[in-house]
Amino acid sequence: MVLEGERVKLVPLTSNFFDDLLQVGRAKEIWAHISIDGSDSDTLLRELKSAVIRRSTGEQYPFVIIDKLHNKVIGSTRFYNIYPAHRKLEIGWTWYDPAYWGTTYNPECKLLLLEYCFETLKTVRVQFQTSEHNMRSRKAIQKIGGVYEGILRNERILPDGSIRNTAMFSIIQDEWPEVKQRLKNRIK
Repeated sequence: MVLEGERVKLVPLTSNFFDDLLQVGRAKEIWAHISIDGSDSDTLLRELKSAVIRRSTGEQYPFVIIDKLHNKVIGSTRFYNIYPAHRKLEIGWTWYDPAYWGTTYNPECKLLLLEYCFETLKTVRVQFQTSEHNMRSRKAIQKIGGVYEGILRNERILPDGSIRNTAMFSIIQDEWPEVKQRLKNRIK
């Protein structure tokens, strides 16, 4: 499955993209609030290989994010916590080259993913998580239309041994038309 917009192309993660993603992932600031330190190439490579395996089992669907204008790999995202019987899933593990933070690439990426979720898969709920302290990510999720649902306390342990609380957000089926229009307006 390939999802394609004007600036962004999402293609399935394969080993062909590992070297490019390892290069992008060297930026330490990407991993400040994520439960792995992907700036360590061995750690990120293990995670990428694991994501490909989990796609084969139906647990996840990882993508590579490509800047179409420059034909350049700029990050990764995925569907995970997939529950077909409940028509819900999560979008996450999204990370970008910091040069793309705050641009229209993330809103277009999320538009493509959410269109697929709500219009093809007919999901009733898409959820997002981030560290309660990751204000940049929390604001980005809210700007795309994610509704804040609360904090999951002591939800995971970070690489440095500290315990993370996780902020939970969602978009539900009834909200999708308004969210879709909001995203389209942001990427014009």
